[in-house]
Amino acid sequence: MTAIVLHLCILLALPPLLVGIITRTKSWFAGRKGPPLWQSYLDLWKLLHKGAVYSRTTTWLFRAGPIVTLAAALAAGLLTPLGAATAPLGFSGDVILFAYLLGLGRFFTMAAALDTGSSFEGMGASREAAFSALAEPALFLALAIVCLPAGSASFAEAWASLPWQTWGPAHPALPAAAVALFAVLLAENSRIPVDDPTTHLELTMIHEVMVLDHGGPDLAFVLYASALKLFLFASLLVHMVLPVPPAGGALGTLVFVAGAVAVAVLVGIVESVTARIRLLRVPQFLVGASVIAALGLAVLLYRGTP
Repeated sequence: MTAIVLHLCILLALPPLLVGIITRTKSWFAGRKGPPLWQSYLDLWKLLHKGAVYSRTTTWLFRAGPIVTLAAALAAGLLTPLGAATAPLGFSGDVILFAYLLGLGRFFTMAAALDTGSSFEGMGASREAAFSALAEPALFLALAIVCLPAGSASFAEAWASLPWQTWGPAHPALPAAAVALFAVLLAENSRIPVDDPTTHLELTMIHEVMVLDHGGPDLAFVLYASALKLFLFASLLVHMVLPVPPAGGALGTLVFVAGAVAVAVLVGIVESVTARIRLLRVPQFLVGASVIAALGLAVLLYRGTP
């Protein structure tokens, strides 16, 4: 029971902090002080106390979009191990359900954007659908690299079977999976070099353009779900590269939180030292991530899974 409560506390409290860490890292690189780390919490609190405006041309889909997106992200978080090797709702096959819960949230975000009847938001939904279709193969290939040695599509068994003593040169498939997963993290969370979550340049917006008509609590749900999604991808990367104790406890929580903070800092560094690539180059970026993961999987199969 204590482990479940700790899991829920980390899942609900930590995601906005990662967004704040990314922002502060970028501010440090730019030579600015930047907003406080808890600014995302303040923004969410302010939005929750505002009213929402709905167009008479929209249907129930527009109102359901933010709710379903947030609910899907929370459900995916209950399947993902955080400070331990197990999750409250983990089961054999939870890897597949995790990916498609995030896909469900993405679908309702796009449906809500299309429901407005705006060609501008429809453009963003079209880009989101195209790029997510290219990101999913890289995600599944990266997860296959850690699931095949365990012989199970379960996060708990996959993380428990990782060879920490010989991680790296002796197992080149694992670094390949980590690189591909980090590329998917950047693409799926609208981060530079794929997208810029702070941009308002019409011709380059992807995710932001889909939520322009949301306001008040609906926008708070969208922003919180976006932070949750970033946090969940970061949690996968942490378990893939750090030996989080299977039993969890204080040490497992400390290792996981430190790893999640390191991922946020890394994202901030990448966004500070790289430029946003052209939209026509985004498919090449995602296909490159899939190729890296496929090569890692090929090496794993060639050497034989343990």
